[in-house]
Amino acid sequence: MEKAVIYRIYFVGLLILIFAGAIVFKLTNIQWVHGEHYRKLAKQNTIKTFVVPANKGSIYSSDGSLLAVSVPIYIVRFDAVSPSDKVFNENLNALSDSLASFFGKKRSFYEFKLKSARSNKNRFLLIGKDLSYTQYARLKSFPILKLGIYKGGRMDSIKEVRKHPIGEIAQRTIGYIGLDKNGNKNGVGLEGVFGMYLNGKDGRILKQKIAKGQYKPIKDDNEVEPIDGYDVISTIDVYIQDIAHHALLQSLQKNKAEHGCVIVMETKTGHIKAISNLGRTEKDTIYKERLNYAIREKGEPGSTFKLVDMIALLDDNKVDTSKVYDRNGGLITYFGKDVVDSHRDGPQRISLAKGFEISSNTVLVKAVYENYKNNPKQFVDRINNMGLNKPLGLCLKGEGIPFVPQPNTPKWNGISLPWMAFGYGVEVTPMQTLTLYNAIANNGEMIKPQFVSEIRDKNKTIKKFEKEIINPKICSKETVKKLKALLENVVKKGTAKSIYSKDFSIAGKTGTAQGNYGINGGADKHYISSFVGFFPVKEPKYTCIVVVHKPSTVKGNYYGADVAGPVFKRIAQKIFSDSPTTNEIKDVNKKVNKQDNKFNEYFSKAQNDKNVIPNVKGMPGMDAVALLENMGLKVKLKGNIIGKVKSQSITSGNPLVKNTTIELAIN
Repeated sequence: MEKAVIYRIYFVGLLILIFAGAIVFKLTNIQWVHGEHYRKLAKQNTIKTFVVPANKGSIYSSDGSLLAVSVPIYIVRFDAVSPSDKVFNENLNALSDSLASFFGKKRSFYEFKLKSARSNKNRFLLIGKDLSYTQYARLKSFPILKLGIYKGGRMDSIKEVRKHPIGEIAQRTIGYIGLDKNGNKNGVGLEGVFGMYLNGKDGRILKQKIAKGQYKPIKDDNEVEPIDGYDVISTIDVYIQDIAHHALLQSLQKNKAEHGCVIVMETKTGHIKAISNLGRTEKDTIYKERLNYAIREKGEPGSTFKLVDMIALLDDNKVDTSKVYDRNGGLITYFGKDVVDSHRDGPQRISLAKGFEISSNTVLVKAVYENYKNNPKQFVDRINNMGLNKPLGLCLKGEGIPFVPQPNTPKWNGISLPWMAFGYGVEVTPMQTLTLYNAIANNGEMIKPQFVSEIRDKNKTIKKFEKEIINPKICSKETVKKLKALLENVVKKGTAKSIYSKDFSIAGKTGTAQGNYGINGGADKHYISSFVGFFPVKEPKYTCIVVVHKPSTVKGNYYGADVAGPVFKRIAQKIFSDSPTTNEIKDVNKKVNKQDNKFNEYFSKAQNDKNVIPNVKGMPGMDAVALLENMGLKVKLKGNIIGKVKSQSITSGNPLVKNTTIELAIN
């Protein structure tokens, strides 16, 4: 009996020994044979690399104003387990006091919240979100939190929000980053095209998984530091942009039009100083930047294309401006199709110059058809040589592809030549038309439109965009001289005489195209009113085009001179009479210095005592609003944000109380 018990004990002992050996074998196998695999797996499951977004560069106007800027928004959380008992207990009251003062709540609220987090081992307690940099800098200086990740348990995260200080003005050109149908990022405007410069290079940071699926940084420093993006200096002038936007908006509302666009180009450089694209929303009186009509919407230009007729006729020495034509009662017929003048009364025998001034379709069509009917290729080659048969190659996406019918192709027929002579059967964009007129203003030199002047890294120029010449000479100097005189007479005594002013000189051409009249066909009859020209006439500084689609025809005021002309005049008048002297500065370096000075002024004020009201008098309205809102104040404006602050409702030096409303008067 005793031996049986002993055998059983030995047997059990042997089993235990074997089991222990198996455990030791398994542990050894896990540790030494498969250890690297399991360690790697554990690390993958608990430690991850997170992206640290780079600070995105800003987009500036040519005068140094911000057009697009990334505003950092901070989030601060608290790992209540990390601080030692001594650190937590000795600083609990001080931290509660600081948070209560910062967020405007009671001390007892935060004392209870922090103690509860400590007892519940909450490692991801939210302290504050959507914080400005000023608020974040103050918060991380509080007791316990100032000790960092390990000793203080403070965990920071940041995200960027893109802001447009001038609102929706020029939004389609300044651009934004959206999502396409597949959920991929899709850039629009300058934001999309120059993303390679603006975006910078993201950094990396390692974080370890903690309770509730949350992660905390392993150390204070990033594994790889992010590299900030560069700034894009656009050619847009905020002052001119504001003028163009509101002048177009006023015309669209007055004429109950569907949509329209305005472009203002600097004649010598090709710099686009303003571009506005407004389309009607579901509410009839509300217009917003919806599509970039100026560069993508191609269509039959109508009478503004008659400038091409005059360039060809004069430069090919076909006729002189004094050649007399018979209007035939304002009606002629080609291949069974009528060409009609918009106003058929008045003198019937008039010169070519007079025909251009009053925009006579019959006179211009006669002149072109009689001189090119036997060799239409000569006329079309003129158009091709001016580059009107191909895109301009703009930096922005979505440029419309022009259409010019070519002889000896399926799309050429008997009426192609006469129809082209008064702007039908061809398709161009407003930007392409503007580029042609700018070439005449620029003494024959055709320049590619530009939206960006340079890429900068703080004070260092990374890339400069020089003037690009499309065609150094689209016609002779003699032809340019005659055309300038003709375009000036259109305003003085022709179809645009209603916008003439003795105070400043304008040269240009009206256009009233009938939609679905030419190559489009169809029953949707509507009008497209336009005016394109330059000012001042002797030494043109700006070239401008205005195009308005589908103005109301109820009162009969749908002609280019009635709808688009007043917009042009308003822009020219405001630039002539109200432009600040800074707009006259041509030296690029001086403009950059102004930009730098504005930034330094803003930065200096932002670094002052965060507990007192700063002095923002004299600051640009956009900078003052950004500064005060980042300090936790609510800003109310009187006047246009583009101006400068002339007074503030709370005197500088007074104590700053968060969420207080401060009123700024802008001149």
